[in-house]
Amino acid sequence: YPSEFLMQKITEDNQVPVHLHVSVSLQYVAGLKGRALVEFFHSNIAEVENEELRHLMWSSVLFYKTPNMEVMACVLLSTKAIYFLLDDSFIHADEHQSDFWNKENSDYENSSFHLSCCFVLKLNDLQSVNVGLFDQYFRITGHSADHIVTCLTRDSYNTHTFIQQLMAVLSLLARTPSPEPVDKDFYSEFGSKSTGKMENYELIHSSRVKFIYPNEEEIGDLAFLVAEKMDGLTSVPSLNILLYVLAFQVNHVEGSAQNTSSLQPKTLILTSSDLFLFDEDYISYPLPEFAKEPPKRDKYQLADGRRIRDLDRVLMGYQTYPQALTFVFDDVQNQDLMQNLTLDHFGE
Repeated sequence: YPSEFLMQKITEDNQVPVHLHVSVSLQYVAGLKGRALVEFFHSNIAEVENEELRHLMWSSVLFYKTPNMEVMACVLLSTKAIYFLLDDSFIHADEHQSDFWNKENSDYENSSFHLSCCFVLKLNDLQSVNVGLFDQYFRITGHSADHIVTCLTRDSYNTHTFIQQLMAVLSLLARTPSPEPVDKDFYSEFGSKSTGKMENYELIHSSRVKFIYPNEEEIGDLAFLVAEKMDGLTSVPSLNILLYVLAFQVNHVEGSAQNTSSLQPKTLILTSSDLFLFDEDYISYPLPEFAKEPPKRDKYQLADGRRIRDLDRVLMGYQTYPQALTFVFDDVQNQDLMQNLTLDHFGE
């Protein structure tokens, strides 16, 4: 350990997404290659001497305690734990941290020494993994509110790869086996007797960690919600969700030194007639078992919605992935303008 193939794979995965800003300390980590990266893990991050680094991924993460604060992290999966190496901006913004992080230290600000905070979730504490719609994100749940993290990969390939690696590592854990299940038929396995509603598809791993995948009803519920937002313009049966993707809305900040742009996380939903942007709560749903009350906000909140027929043109940037798209809509205030014109022109 480690094999040449593993070192090459980890080096290839050590790429910060170009559109996301990271602090100096994380830029240092992103610059490490091969053996240097493995040595950095063992000397600075690993908690046990004999643990092996198995997978590395860069992702935005959300914590249950700070649901409105998306922060960049280098996610390291070992044979003992999942480590989230966090941007130091998170440390200063989160008042729940200990006084050590919060004390004013001018020497630290001016020196070449940069702090990073590492959040550790031991594999033995892991209870369930919820995979989001179309594998755009996944939520890792431990035994308390402090141990719930959502990784917003915005990429089905990254999600799939991480889940596969996690399952492989969990298979190495020695846990007492679950009692043998009693054979059940399909309906008693997935159906809830009281409501008759299908539950989400669950896969219980040999380590007793649950992997929970969304079922078709989630798309149905989402279609219903979208139809509600359309003020009854469309009937639900004819409404098809063609695309669900986690994206960023670009807001240009004028007047600043370089006219910079800020990225606002949004869920983009395309139907056969409309384009919607939603603010989605990626961390609170489904409710964890210890939650005493429902979250303060709904899972989906409509931020913007436009009709496809009002779409004038789509501008595409020439940069490599991630691609920037600009949707230009005709600014028609009254949605029924044509109908009203016809009545005025030909009617009494």
